[in-house]
Amino acid sequence: MTTQNPDSQNALPATNRRLTAVAYQRLADIPPEIEWFANLPNDATRRAYNNALKDFMGFTDITRPDEFRSVTRAHVIAWRDELVKRSLSGTTIRHRLAALSSLFEYLCERNAVTHNPVKGVKRPPVESYEGKTPALGDHQARALLDAPHSLSLKGKRDRALLATLLYHALRRDELCRLTVKDFRHERRGVRHLRVLGKGGKTRYIPLHPAASTLITEYLEAAGHGAEDSAPLFHPVSNNCAGVSSKALTPDGVYKLVREYSSNLGFEIGPHSLRATAATNALDHQADISKVQEWLGHANISTTRIYDHRRSRPEDSPTFKVSY
Repeated sequence: MTTQNPDSQNALPATNRRLTAVAYQRLADIPPEIEWFANLPNDATRRAYNNALKDFMGFTDITRPDEFRSVTRAHVIAWRDELVKRSLSGTTIRHRLAALSSLFEYLCERNAVTHNPVKGVKRPPVESYEGKTPALGDHQARALLDAPHSLSLKGKRDRALLATLLYHALRRDELCRLTVKDFRHERRGVRHLRVLGKGGKTRYIPLHPAASTLITEYLEAAGHGAEDSAPLFHPVSNNCAGVSSKALTPDGVYKLVREYSSNLGFEIGPHSLRATAATNALDHQADISKVQEWLGHANISTTRIYDHRRSRPEDSPTFKVSY
């Protein structure tokens, strides 16, 4: 009688192995510096951190991943001072130092370095809690919504896109990730947008009736309204026909908003439309905690950037004084 290994029933056959021995060893040999970068979940974060590290590597003449392990606090301070000399904003400098710090925190966890040399390096102060992104006035927002020609396919798409940004305060990356199915969600009988935000977090935003009408008109004209998995907003090759199956890119959205606003006499980017929606909601007495959730902010201090109610001259105690 042959005896059977009790673990043999649970073992996978060798033929089912997905990695070859060479591929397995190659993955095992990846330096932790490269592993950290590959593990960043968000494309925008990966781009920003990549730019920051390229800048630091260029300054310190680092050419190999393992050379990060010889970086000291003096190197980081010298780089920070160089960024200041280049007249970069305090926000940009803080972001670049945060990217470098994130790398060294990961290396500490992997025991590749003994400490994080970015810790203790003084960073530029936060300038203020008041947002620098300009928000549009009501008349400017209405003019922007009316700017695209409503009879052409491109015009219908652009009006729907601008309305989606102005009524729901989406980031442009979030807008580009929307699918037709994300536009079809209902919660308690109310149509919602399903939005995939930063860090892979999903939030559901009630769909504004004006935006819903414009999106529906666009989908009927474009002909992909029945394709649940299709991107909601496609590039349009011309004004009559020809819609790409790919999603509109964040760069495409930026250029679109820039062009329409420039033609109206105020040149802005998509983030100004997010600032406009947030400011407008707060000015009309929306609860700030609800606005925080609506915007997908992790911290309410970020939401307060858009709250200008305390800085309105007409609300100053000056005008409460009476003799």
